[in-house]
Amino acid sequence: MEAKRIMTRIPIVMSIAGSDSGGGAGIQADLKTIAANGAYGTTVITAVTAQNTLRVSDVKEMPIALVESQIDAVMSDIGTDVVKTGMLFSAEMILCVSRKIKEYDITKFVLDPVMVATSGDSLLKEDAADSIKKVLIPLCTIVTPNGPEAKKLTGIDVVDLDSARDAAIELVNMGAAAAVVKGGHMDGPATDVLYDGDEFRMFTTKRIDNENTHGTGCTFASAIACGLASNRSLRDSVSSAKAYVTGGIRNGLNLGDGHGPLNHFHK
Repeated sequence: MEAKRIMTRIPIVMSIAGSDSGGGAGIQADLKTIAANGAYGTTVITAVTAQNTLRVSDVKEMPIALVESQIDAVMSDIGTDVVKTGMLFSAEMILCVSRKIKEYDITKFVLDPVMVATSGDSLLKEDAADSIKKVLIPLCTIVTPNGPEAKKLTGIDVVDLDSARDAAIELVNMGAAAAVVKGGHMDGPATDVLYDGDEFRMFTTKRIDNENTHGTGCTFASAIACGLASNRSLRDSVSSAKAYVTGGIRNGLNLGDGHGPLNHFHK
C-alpha cells in the first residue's frame, strides 16, 4: 500500500521590486535569496532595468494597472506570509503598493527603500522619497536603509554608530515598527543598528575587502523577510540575514568589470 504523502507548508515571500538584467540585485537577487533560505518566492515586477556590474543604462516602469494585477493574481490564489519591497521608482507606484498592502491586510512588510544602485545610478524619482516616508514607512514591520538612504529619509547624516542610532529612532518615530540602519557606508567594522522602539541591537562583522557587493541591500531585506515568514523573531531574522549576506560577500562572484554580485548559494 502506497504511503500517503505528508504535505508541509513552505513559507511564502512576495517580492515587489524591479528586474535587474545582470541578475545580481532586484527581483533576481530576491528569488535567489528566498530559495536559499528555504522559502517560496513570488514576484511583482515594478520596473525593468538594463544594468550590469558597471551601470544602469535604462529603466522602464511597469504600468500601475499591471502591477496591481500581478499582486491580485498572487494574493487571490497563493497568498503570502511576508511582503518585501525594493525598487518602486515613482510616487504613483509607492501609492499603488500601499493601497494593496492595506487591501490585503498585510501585517508583515519589509521595506527596503531602494534609491540608488551600487553603481551610483538613481533608482527612485526625486519626488518619490516623500511618498516612502508618508505612506510606506508607517505600514512596515521593518525598514532597512543604508546610510545614504537613511539620510534621505531622516535628514540625519549617518557617519558613525551614534548617528545611525539617531536615524533609526527617527524612522521609528515616523511610524516604522522597527528600523535597521546598515553600516556598510561607515568606516570600521560593518555594524548594522537595529531599533525596535524599545531597545537597540548591534550586528557587527569584520569588513570584507572585495567589491562583490552588488545586490547586498536587496539580499539583506529578502533574508529578513524569510526569517519573518518562518515566524522567527525580528532580532533572529536580522541576525541570520546579516550572517547570510556576509557569507555571500565573502564568497562573492567575480563577474563583470564593476561591483560583482555576492554568492547567494554560498551555503
